[in-house]
Amino acid sequence: MLQQLEEECLDIYRRKVEMTRKYKADLCQSLDYAENEISGLASSLGDSVSFSRCKGTLKQQISAVIPVLEDLRLKKQGRMKDFFETQLQIAGICTEIAGTGHSIKPTDPKVNEQDLTLKRLEELKARLKELQNEKSLRLQKVISNISTIHDLSVVMSIDFFETVNDVHPSLIDSANGQSKSISNDTLARLTGVIHSLKQDKQQRLQKLQVLGRMLIELWNLMDTPIEEQGKWDRITTLSSCSVNEVSRQGSLALEVIEQTEVEVVRLNALKAGKLKELVFKRQNELEEIYRGCHMDEDSDAARQILIGLIESGNVDLSDLLSSMDDQIRKAKEQALSRKEILDKVEKWKCASEEEKWLDEYEKDENRYSAGRGAHKNLKRAEKARILVCKIPSILENLTAKVKAWELEKGIPFLYDKASLLKTLEEYAVLRQEREEEKRRSREQKRQQEQFVAEQEARYGSRPTVKKPLGQSASANTMAGTPIGLRLATPCLHAISSGKERRESKVLNVTPINYVALPKNDSASRG
Repeated sequence: MLQQLEEECLDIYRRKVEMTRKYKADLCQSLDYAENEISGLASSLGDSVSFSRCKGTLKQQISAVIPVLEDLRLKKQGRMKDFFETQLQIAGICTEIAGTGHSIKPTDPKVNEQDLTLKRLEELKARLKELQNEKSLRLQKVISNISTIHDLSVVMSIDFFETVNDVHPSLIDSANGQSKSISNDTLARLTGVIHSLKQDKQQRLQKLQVLGRMLIELWNLMDTPIEEQGKWDRITTLSSCSVNEVSRQGSLALEVIEQTEVEVVRLNALKAGKLKELVFKRQNELEEIYRGCHMDEDSDAARQILIGLIESGNVDLSDLLSSMDDQIRKAKEQALSRKEILDKVEKWKCASEEEKWLDEYEKDENRYSAGRGAHKNLKRAEKARILVCKIPSILENLTAKVKAWELEKGIPFLYDKASLLKTLEEYAVLRQEREEEKRRSREQKRQQEQFVAEQEARYGSRPTVKKPLGQSASANTMAGTPIGLRLATPCLHAISSGKERRESKVLNVTPINYVALPKNDSASRG
């Protein structure tokens, strides 16, 4: 019995010894595991942990290891969270750039637990920063492209939302949390849309510029009122604009182009009806220029030629109108070249008129009487004498100008279909003859007065015969009318016939040796 108890006690002892040995082995194993885990964590985290077993029981050693292990485990969890978030963001941006279209799941990024060092984390964060910068640049580019499409759509009245939605729906509506697409495909499509819209804008602008020039040409052709032209200012102002300068809303809309085309068609329909009127209007303008500068032009013959050309239908009225515009331009140039000479002709005519008036005035024996307006006539006569004295120099300068003009142009200078140079020469001759006639008249008057004085001295004075009232005292001062009274003013159309009038003119002058004696005196002397 005792032996049995002893054996049972030995068995119990052995079991306890075994349990103790096993417990000690487990403690040693746990301590080894903890130390190995600490080494692994320190290696993966890239941290240097100084750890050595302390003296004491196994439990004491384990108690010293557990806090270090727990700290490393917490540090690993935090580091893995940083890695996961960084890799998740990197994967998300890469997906947006690639434009694959599927979202990133929270479990997608795989964190390498063997490399959780700060160096690796910094590399990932640097990569993330680069991707974030690239995303920002892409987003700015997308927004800029959308803005450009909006501006082009506004100018051409195109549906902006439909155009952008065709590229990618996220570019229009991002209210559901979906960010705008920044993929390579989206950027390429946006660029293509912008290129297409710019080409369309260029074509529309060129078309409107052509239509605008046609409108201006038709307006000028038909003398359209300014008020009516003002309705199309938005079209005509585009003629001098570049593509980048056109930004007003709807200025290149298809509706505007269609309206302009309709107006051009309408004006072209009116063009044929008004061209004939415009041709004759140009002819009137041409005739007015010719009349203003006294140029030779057979207006009746020119009008008959125009009517014949128009009625024949063999000439393009636009070309005819353009030809008349050239004629008007040349006529204006010629009128400008004649202006200086014409001004001198007017000065010469004015001086001649004053010379004629002065001749008439000096024949009036009552010019010094104290009648009404006598002082004004005296002043005018004084100015007229000064002007008449300048006539020779005026003729000389005018003749020199005309000769220089004819030498330069190689054609004679015609004034109302007559050669101005020949007219001036004839006028100079006539004026010289007139001056000679005036001199002879003065000499004859002096001789008559001398003869009368001699007669009065010899026979005594005779009673003055009283003239009827209303008869001018100077009516019979001289017999005949001087040639100069009819030739003082240069009548340029009739001056060429002056010589014929001179030849047919007969001067009724009393001979200087004629003496009228009473019959009783002659009888008494006989």
